[in-house]
Amino acid sequence: MPVAPIAAEKGAEDKTPARSEGIQVISRAAAILRTLADNPRGLSLGEIAKAVQLPRSTVQRIVDALDGEGLVVSGALTGGVRLGPALLPLAAGARFEIAELIRPRLEELARATGETVDLALFDQDKAVFIDQVQGSHRLRAVSAVGVSFPLHCSSNGKAMLAELPPEKLKRLRKHMRLTAHTPNTITDWDRLDAELDQIRRAGIAFDREEHSIGICAAGTALRAGQGDLIAVTIAVPTQRFTEIEPQLGDLLLDCKAKLARVLV
Repeated sequence: MPVAPIAAEKGAEDKTPARSEGIQVISRAAAILRTLADNPRGLSLGEIAKAVQLPRSTVQRIVDALDGEGLVVSGALTGGVRLGPALLPLAAGARFEIAELIRPRLEELARATGETVDLALFDQDKAVFIDQVQGSHRLRAVSAVGVSFPLHCSSNGKAMLAELPPEKLKRLRKHMRLTAHTPNTITDWDRLDAELDQIRRAGIAFDREEHSIGICAAGTALRAGQGDLIAVTIAVPTQRFTEIEPQLGDLLLDCKAKLARVLV
């Protein structure tokens, strides 16, 4: 009667070829994702292969697998590969400690205003929502966790841009497109630079129907303990915004001061 193989000791390393190959694939996939994170406008398969020093055929297989999971997307027209939408909720989940720590302040703002309050995280060339407390008004502005907003036409994005070091902002300008989302969107850097200077002085950024018609917002940004750049924003239907705009700024500055004392 054949004798069953003895089970490996707990903690013993499995050095089978299949396991080693699996680890190698994960390592290569991670290298590709990191390369794409550094190139948000996308890369061709050849450019990725050169960056990670792998054969193009190997990169093609890994990219196809990542694409199937939504972790990357491939442009049908340009052939470029970029990070995919499935990474957004994963990134949001990785920041749960920040969101949990800040949530009481979001709830405080929502109670004080009756409006929707959002927490966003700076991610390469966009602001990604990682938490939200919905307002109590029947007519309210609502987005969703995991959704990303452009930096140049949102209150969270502009607040974050104003907090960036000059050298990082200079690098970002080289590839960030100031796309018009509404007639109110700022689409040239001279105007945006002037507004960023104003935001730095006041500590508050505004979106006056620059991203979506019918929705305005006020926001402020600051650094969390590990260097993450975050923004707290209050989104308001346009018809209520003008009347409460000064109040929103005061509440956000008070919130920022309170968060600065705990996010160390």
